[in-house]
Amino acid sequence: MKKSFLLLLFLAFQFQTNAQDFPDSHTDGKYYTVNGAKLWTVSFGTGDPLFFIAGGPGGTHYGLRSFDSLSTTNTLVYYDAYGRGKSDTAKSVTEYSLERDIEDLEGLRKAMGFSSINILGHSYGGVVAQGYAIKYPQHVKHLILANSFHSYVMWQENDDNCNHEIKTNYPEVWDTLMIVREAGAISSDPIHQEIYGRVPYGFLYAYNPDKFRNRRRKPYPNPFNAALYYQMVGKDGDFLVGSDIGTFDYRKQLKDLTMPILVIAGRFDRVAVPWMMAKYKTYCPQAQYEMFEYSGHNPQIEEPEKEFAIIRKFLKS
Repeated sequence: MKKSFLLLLFLAFQFQTNAQDFPDSHTDGKYYTVNGAKLWTVSFGTGDPLFFIAGGPGGTHYGLRSFDSLSTTNTLVYYDAYGRGKSDTAKSVTEYSLERDIEDLEGLRKAMGFSSINILGHSYGGVVAQGYAIKYPQHVKHLILANSFHSYVMWQENDDNCNHEIKTNYPEVWDTLMIVREAGAISSDPIHQEIYGRVPYGFLYAYNPDKFRNRRRKPYPNPFNAALYYQMVGKDGDFLVGSDIGTFDYRKQLKDLTMPILVIAGRFDRVAVPWMMAKYKTYCPQAQYEMFEYSGHNPQIEEPEKEFAIIRKFLKS
């Protein structure tokens, strides 16, 4: 399964070399009880709160610690959502849902005592961020959607494009995958995931794969919850999205949001593909739209100086 395995690689490598100057995600945090579950939160910095929502679904905040330098202008709030990282996990995967993630963000805001917050959602995290902004607009000061998705239609294009790229550029992987699929395997089967994992992370997610090589850090608990992922994208979610991800659609509602909105895209993003990212200009015409010409799915790694300058300026608006 390309997303869970490759995102796991991303979470393993995506971390700034100067991270030791900041709080440790393993130890320097605090638990808040939200909707009956303990959520692990790491917060530091000065200024208005900026909440980060990780991707996946199934990833932890640890993969977003490359944003740490923004702590000079904002109080950063990283957290592991329910079922991820150091937070509690569900007894049944049926407890995981997009709606739960939205409500947990609202519960965490209340628990931390903030009347309003800034939000940055990366990839799937932007799906949560949009849902939250639509449901609780009065509590959102600024909304940042980084390499995210506006609808199930866009997520399906993610699947279709990734599969096209793999079939075209890694035919030996594709042919092997087709053999197991013809035998009945689907995305959530371990053999399916293992075959997808043969495609290098940087191929689908990076402009410059060297930016993601040789990044070492100590392991983080429960770095990617694959069971949660398949609960939310569907059992064969790498080919046909289902469940929550197969039904969400914000396209008609985005134009009604009144808070400042920043949309971040990567020219070489094969996941949140540029032609679909550009449709935010139609669905959310009031947003500031920024295309990063030398980035894939993670401009915070490939063009951090440019991205962080834009974010700082945006948050002052």
